[in-house]
Parts: sequence; structure tokens; C-alpha cells
Amino acid sequence: MGGITVPEVEDYFYALLPPRDDVLAEMEVEAGKNNVAIVGPAVARVLYQLAIIGGAKKIFEMGSAIGYSTIWWARAAGEGGRVIYTDGDPKRAEKARRYFDRAGVSERITVRVGDALEILSEEKSQYDIIFNDVDKVDYPRVFRLALPQVKSGGLFISDNVLWSGRVARPNPDAQTKAILEFNKLICESKDLFTTILPIRDGLAVCVKK
Repeated sequence: MGGITVPEVEDYFYALLPPRDDVLAEMEVEAGKNNVAIVGPAVARVLYQLAIIGGAKKIFEMGSAIGYSTIWWARAAGEGGRVIYTDGDPKRAEKARRYFDRAGVSERITVRVGDALEILSEEKSQYDIIFNDVDKVDYPRVFRLALPQVKSGGLFISDNVLWSGRVARPNPDAQTKAILEFNKLICESKDLFTTILPIRDGLAVCVKK
């Protein structure tokens, strides 16, 4: 993404990451070749750690693309865990299913094709983690919709909250304005304890009180 840490530090940081297995490595290559948005291995390791630390078993992912982060969530959730995958593109969802099969986590994942916000609005139960990675203009709506669906002590996590550094530049476009509004909402909310991590494109980690 760029714009947050200097390139030399970024290169050093990523060079330290352990190799991924064949499935994840293939997904990273595909994402790079076809411009598919994935969180990448550095953020994925943070997501995995947070899920493990919190003992998360019910995870709702808003915007899953080819399912890269979904696999990390499913592995962290372990046996008996349940991860909801959402994406509006049936072809991406089908590709994700094939990756899930190869990664050995299909039984832990429910694939839902459609608008992630609509799908979440239909949910009746609360989640240990809700991960937000949808279109950025929808982020303020996601805040209002997702917060009641996170259990007390659970996590509301959002990717791209520093938006390649554009949040700190003048004359923001519509997407950046939405992220700026969202960041203000999560940081000022009395129901959340929020930390923004300057890793990759910015990761917001919110604990619901």
C-alpha cells in the first residue's frame, strides 16, 4: 500500500515473516497478479493472534474476496469454530470454496454470496469478532450496523483505516472522507476501546466494552 512506513522498514518487516503454506502462498501470488484485495501475511498474522488470544469461535467477515483472511480466521477458530464468509461476486466465492477445500477448513466456513451489510443485518446472534473490509464508502454504515452484533468483550476489526496515508492529506475524496468519519466514530465511541495499528494500510482493533 505504501504511505505509512518508509519502504526500507516495510521491506525489512516483510522479509522477517515466516513462509506461508502452499495454498496461502498461491493466493498471495494470485492477488498480486490480478489486483485482488487481500490483507496480506503481516495483517493476517495479527488477525490470527487476536482470534487465538480471545478464544474466538464465531467470526463474521465483511468482504472476503478469494478467502485469504477467511482461512486465517478459520485456522485460528479451530475445531468447532464458525466463520461467515461474505462476498458479492459468485465467481470469487466459488474460487474461495476451492481454496477452503485445499486448506482443509471448509467445514468451519459458511459461504454467503451477497451484500455483506445486508447479510449481517439478517443475523440474530452476536459474534466474537466482526472483521470489516468492505467498500470504504460503507464504513460509517458498517460501524452502526456491526457494533450491536459484537458481543461484550468481543472485537470489531477494520482494515485500510489509514488508506495509504491519504487520511492525513488535504482535499480527501469520498472514500477517504468515509474512512475519516469512521475513524472518528470508533475512536470517540463510549462502547469501544480502539487502537489503530500502523501496519500495512492501517488496522483498527476495537474491543467492545
